[in-house]
Amino acid sequence: MIRNGIDLVEIERIRRSLESPAFLQKVFGEHERAAFSEHGLRAESAAGAFAAKEAFSKALGTGIRGFSLQEVEVLHDRYGAPYFQLSGKAAAIAAEMNLQFALSITHTQDYAAAVVTAFGKEL
Repeated sequence: MIRNGIDLVEIERIRRSLESPAFLQKVFGEHERAAFSEHGLRAESAAGAFAAKEAFSKALGTGIRGFSLQEVEVLHDRYGAPYFQLSGKAAAIAAEMNLQFALSITHTQDYAAAVVTAFGKEL
């Protein structure tokens, strides 16, 4: 089974949302917030991570139901490649569906986009 999800976000909309500490707490997990603190909270990075979370929900096929966005953390490996670290209900749903995920993120001056491919065996 293969499923795809894609999302496009206006960076300025996320920049305005970042003015609220509640937005950071509601959308981003502990590890993401730590990475933002370490590397600086850049609106384009936050927008890319937000788009990735939305694209994840589309690839999963559920929309944002049954899990919270903080459970879908977007982290980066030592080469800068993004990946998901799932926890809680998001991890349980992905495991139940036997899915793994590939993630790609890009941005321009105005927009951030993410593409997620979910793949796994059918149950």
